[in-house]
Amino acid sequence: MRKPDTRACAILVLLSAVPWCRAEVPLDTLKLPPGFHVAVYADQVPDARELALGPDGTVFAGSGRAGKVYALIDADHDGRAETVRVVASGLQDPIGIAFHAGDLYVGAVSRIFVLRDIQHHLDARPKPELVTDRLPDETRHGGRFIAFGPDGRLYVPVGAPCNICDPGKDYARLLSMRADGSDWRDVALGIRNTVGFDWQPGTKQLWFTDNGRDLLGDDLPSDELNRVTRAGEHFGYPYCHQGDTPDPEFGNGKSCRDYTPPVAELGAHVASLGMRFYTGSMFPDAYRGAVIVAEHGSWNRSRKSGYRVVAVKVDGARVTGQDVLVDGFQHDERARGRPVDVLVMPDGALLVSDDLAGAVYRISWSKPVSPTRG
Repeated sequence: MRKPDTRACAILVLLSAVPWCRAEVPLDTLKLPPGFHVAVYADQVPDARELALGPDGTVFAGSGRAGKVYALIDADHDGRAETVRVVASGLQDPIGIAFHAGDLYVGAVSRIFVLRDIQHHLDARPKPELVTDRLPDETRHGGRFIAFGPDGRLYVPVGAPCNICDPGKDYARLLSMRADGSDWRDVALGIRNTVGFDWQPGTKQLWFTDNGRDLLGDDLPSDELNRVTRAGEHFGYPYCHQGDTPDPEFGNGKSCRDYTPPVAELGAHVASLGMRFYTGSMFPDAYRGAVIVAEHGSWNRSRKSGYRVVAVKVDGARVTGQDVLVDGFQHDERARGRPVDVLVMPDGALLVSDDLAGAVYRISWSKPVSPTRG
């Protein structure tokens, strides 16, 4: 049976006729720079969101409406997962997953669970153990991209439960906790909604994406790429956007100079989500240490923006440029895929999750062959 197209999927989901439906995998429209190649790593991962890598090479994927966590197994190491298994189900929007000491942690809105020793229990699902149930239960910006930092602590975002509001101290922040769910600490404040963060190799400084507010027109404000330099730093929401634009409602009496500006503007409404520093050796030298960002794509612009994967080049703390790594997830104003997260593999290849197509792609590079002259 032919899979529903993108518009049919959107209508069915909005009407709650189905919790999720899958568009065609858009390999034929994807565009990459010379030498780069894209292939399907797995295409049976409904609503694929955050990715995590197990010590044995198994890739795990969280999901949204599907309510499941998947294990993607490439046993023959050929660059495609021949087996996809469900390792947890019945969870509320478990988009975020993170590996720590052999255990897989899952962010599910107000709760965080852990699947103990998961890599040795792929055939028999372990029962999720509750780590904490103290997080807010609002579902707007309630998805939890989670990650363990170099300090061994679990980092968890709490987005603003609105487009624009002053939500108080319990929201619009990034916090950390011990692996057992205790000892909560504020890491950064004034964050509308971060769904991607990583630590820069060498400096171990935390960088994160943040989604700008909606309904200020096509071109304001930009999504942000930010860098945390001290605990409790404030990045402006809801008073100041993109470092230089006071909010028309909440910015009165505030100065953007009082908040930390972004290190880079990523574009208005592109929905910058998952990001990782490229730590592999496969890609050309220009990509080493770059921030790879998955842009999920706009919903409220007159013309779509985002729907691509971008490499933000950095030199220490300074951004030196931005290049498009993968484009073509939308064609003629019609979405055919929506990138969510990226993951650097041990061989240097890059995985990209796509929640619209229910797929994970593998991006690789090989030196282009120069044409021979006769």
